[in-house]
Amino acid sequence: MQPSLPKTGLAGLTENWRHDLAAGFLVFLLALPLCLGISLASGFPPAAGIISAMVGGLLVSRINGSHLTINGPAAGLIVVLYSAVQTLGEGDAMAGYRYTLGAIVIASVLQVLLGVYRAGQLSSFFPTSVVHGMLAAIGLIIIAKQSHVLLGVNLEFGSILSTIAQIPHSMLYPNHAVAFIGLSGLAILIVWPLLKHPTLKKIPAPLVVLITGMGLGQFFGLQHEHIHAFFLDKTYLANHEHLIQPQFLVDIPDQFTSLFYFPDFSKAMTIEFWEAVVGICLIASLETLLVTSAVDKLDPYNRTSDFDRDLAAVGMGNVIAGLLGGVPMIAEIVRSSANIESGARTGWANFFHGLIFLVFILLFPHVIHNIPLATLAALLVYTGYRLASPKTFQHVLSVGVEQLFLFVITIIGVLATDLLIGVALGIAAKLAIQVMRGVWLDNMFRIYFEIHRPDRQTIVVKLLGSALFSNFLPLKKALAELEGGKTLVFDFSNGYLIDHTVMEFIDDFSRDYEAQGGTSQQIGHALEKFSDHKLAARLMTADDRLK
Repeated sequence: MQPSLPKTGLAGLTENWRHDLAAGFLVFLLALPLCLGISLASGFPPAAGIISAMVGGLLVSRINGSHLTINGPAAGLIVVLYSAVQTLGEGDAMAGYRYTLGAIVIASVLQVLLGVYRAGQLSSFFPTSVVHGMLAAIGLIIIAKQSHVLLGVNLEFGSILSTIAQIPHSMLYPNHAVAFIGLSGLAILIVWPLLKHPTLKKIPAPLVVLITGMGLGQFFGLQHEHIHAFFLDKTYLANHEHLIQPQFLVDIPDQFTSLFYFPDFSKAMTIEFWEAVVGICLIASLETLLVTSAVDKLDPYNRTSDFDRDLAAVGMGNVIAGLLGGVPMIAEIVRSSANIESGARTGWANFFHGLIFLVFILLFPHVIHNIPLATLAALLVYTGYRLASPKTFQHVLSVGVEQLFLFVITIIGVLATDLLIGVALGIAAKLAIQVMRGVWLDNMFRIYFEIHRPDRQTIVVKLLGSALFSNFLPLKKALAELEGGKTLVFDFSNGYLIDHTVMEFIDDFSRDYEAQGGTSQQIGHALEKFSDHKLAARLMTADDRLK
């Protein structure tokens, strides 16, 4: 039996504060090293991630449309942010950081507008395999860049392919103390999930990595090599390169007011600035919508989020974070999952997570000074691996060879060019495949379907022609308006091509519909399926001409 729904607002706080406070504290322990690591990997000062977590918890949790999501920095934004800092700053880290803050503010305003004008459904336009390919490419880039930090080696700036090519040299000539710290953290992250002891399994692995790294940093005396080289300007670097040593420990101001930096909009009329705006808006919006949808499936109370409201709220939070010097936030899946596993009941858990960040940075900033960068790099390398693991490739292949093709094309496009072009290549390849399979051009972006009710308890959704990632948004909206508790029948018998993205959506929708007390079924025999996977793309009839 489904548990009764928790109250919302202040009544929910009074009723559930013990559960939500405990969950918020555990999420804080998990989030602290990730926020610091993501900030540094993005080319931002480490405090930027803490600012984002505070704003996400204290503000966004009070105005968003979701229930158990945790908002904060995410690995998916590292690539576009780091690229913006390097491109806009032209080698000057501080200038690039402040220009990128300006891009974040503009991108976040666009996020708010997308939510206000109910554009959250537009995330459906991105094929599933292209999204997975984008995330896998981001994972590979994170691994490539953070491997050098993990080994304690200075990286020569260049393209991602150059960064990958430098990995063997870093492996042959590491800083042995730093590499030991980084590899120890990586080993803990790999082994910890395999432990069977119930008490140990409750302790977040990143917290163990953090404490171990700080202890080893003290043992190896890394604090004696702690320098403040992050924001040296490019002229100083050029004239004093021989004086610059690797930075091994996190550097954060002791004064709270020194954490904040303000955006610079002086490059707002450049192409590079708007490339950053579009990239930040696209990734932040897409990931927020995808994660919020995933978290809804984990919610023990089976609540459904308001995606448009959530998108607008995260956008508003990002406006504030950008104005204060923070990285953009999204609804983050790892922390949200941990929030649910820790017993959170309402959005107040997200609020407490942000409040604890605020108290910690006010009272204990000196603790952060003892965190080795190699420890944060280990967390990011592990995160990157999870995005681009062999299991991901295997899963995509199981859906169909064409899905693997789209996946790989997107990865190659992102690595060889940039994120936006890579995603565009993946979408273009998907459309080309649809045309080659006989989809008529007038059906490419327009879907045909009928909804009728043969009796009071049955709703039949009949597809006509092709249902594709590029045209199924009207179907998605129509299904969202159906009453619950009925027998829902998807009739594919007069369809032509139904692609994997639509099959996956219908499967998810059917599961949610049944969880709310209804039943669902599918009728129609496929002439051809493009793999043995139950959600593989399929041809239903021999001709897609609408009768």
